[in-house]
Amino acid sequence: MKLLVTGARGYVGGRLCRFLAEYSSHEVVCGSRSAIHGMAGAFAAAVTDWSSEENLYKACEGVEAVVHLAAMNAADCAADPAGALAMNGVATARLLQAAKKAGVRRFIYLSTAHVYGSPLTGTISENSWPCPVHPYATSHRAAEDIVLAADKLGQIEGIVLRMSNAFGAPADPDANCWDLLFNDLCRQAVTTGSMTLHSSGMQRRDFLPMTDVCRAILHFLDLPLARQDRRLFNLGGNWSPTVFEAANIAADRCATLLGARPSVSRVPPAVGEVAADLSYVTDALQQTGFRLTADRTAEIDSLISFCMKTYGVSA
Repeated sequence: MKLLVTGARGYVGGRLCRFLAEYSSHEVVCGSRSAIHGMAGAFAAAVTDWSSEENLYKACEGVEAVVHLAAMNAADCAADPAGALAMNGVATARLLQAAKKAGVRRFIYLSTAHVYGSPLTGTISENSWPCPVHPYATSHRAAEDIVLAADKLGQIEGIVLRMSNAFGAPADPDANCWDLLFNDLCRQAVTTGSMTLHSSGMQRRDFLPMTDVCRAILHFLDLPLARQDRRLFNLGGNWSPTVFEAANIAADRCATLLGARPSVSRVPPAVGEVAADLSYVTDALQQTGFRLTADRTAEIDSLISFCMKTYGVSA
């Protein structure tokens, strides 16, 4: 199968393209707004101009599936809510229209768990009512509706994956991934010898190894779909430690790999502060036959090794 991956220079895109090259026989076209360096000879490439319908159509020509990962990050969305809607919402609509016109069969959109609101607490399934409050989440929610509407109308096979908090080494150190908790903490440990949390760390988050993110996307590329099948899936790791617990897990792995355990500091918890429960339910995902198999410890170790190689004293 020939497929287009947008946002191929990004965090998920970079990891996915390399994963597909190693574990699938699919022909991958890497889409990005600028030329992709470091992938020459390994993948075909397409420069995506989100303002040009003709450009997007050409990128989709001869393609059977699109994995749409290009999006504005959370910080930029907060700074420019209108730009967030233009990039995450309107650009998705343009790409979807081009894909339909080019005869693309399947369109996979990577959304976010934050469409359910913030903070995430309690039991969250696909039946939970979305309540996005951040421009990052509201713009992804708009894009979801665009994709799911096209699927419902029978125009294309549209699939939406609501991803929780991914972690793991990027394919490129310039990928915008260093505000993610595990990634940030591991880089802190390598560069400063310590880990600093700017909160009490009592909030829970569902964490998902990047290896399972890539495995899930490949699963949905290959999965036969019937019209009655569900098209919206939570993509989480079924693992919800507190932020403080996660920091100490990362610190323990640093002690093993680096020979010294970084200190972990945080804002003292308020009197009576407790960690709220969180269960990010992935039953619908598992009902398709997908299983979470990535080794969390190995993902963290690979991340620490990447940080040491990239940001360590000898780097």
